[in-house]
Amino acid sequence: MGVVYIAGGCLWGVQAFIKTLPGVEFTEAGRANGNSHTLVGDYDGYAECVKTEFDPTVVTIKELMGYLFEIIDPYSLNKQGEDVGEKYRTGVYSEVSEHLEEAKAFLRGRSDFDRIVVEVLPLTNYVKSAEEHQDRLDRCPNDYCHISQELLSKYRRT
Repeated sequence: MGVVYIAGGCLWGVQAFIKTLPGVEFTEAGRANGNSHTLVGDYDGYAECVKTEFDPTVVTIKELMGYLFEIIDPYSLNKQGEDVGEKYRTGVYSEVSEHLEEAKAFLRGRSDFDRIVVEVLPLTNYVKSAEEHQDRLDRCPNDYCHISQELLSKYRRT
């Protein structure tokens, strides 16, 4: 299994979307790359993210990046939909350098590369979110989400 941490704004919708993708075996709502090794105060510099375990024989980092770009505005810094702030920044984080290189290659291959504000960085730390945030949109489907219902169900497995 491969593991990447995907930030795409509010983690509720990102998790609801990512867990439906082909090759994704497990997701967990969390926070990545903060200023401390424990979650302090108002996220202490962390990005809301989804820990994503995937089968690399089914889905590649390049494909995961393509899926991420379906649900974000890659030109919007620290804002997705109505969610505003550093914790809503977009990015891909990993402890595996090959994952980061593949993600960077995806970005460099786009004609709009110079406008994209999606981070691709080594994972420095990760904190799992509280249980109330895990699979939140499954329990509370009417909560606000910047991702359309159409996109949330686009890849849903039956």
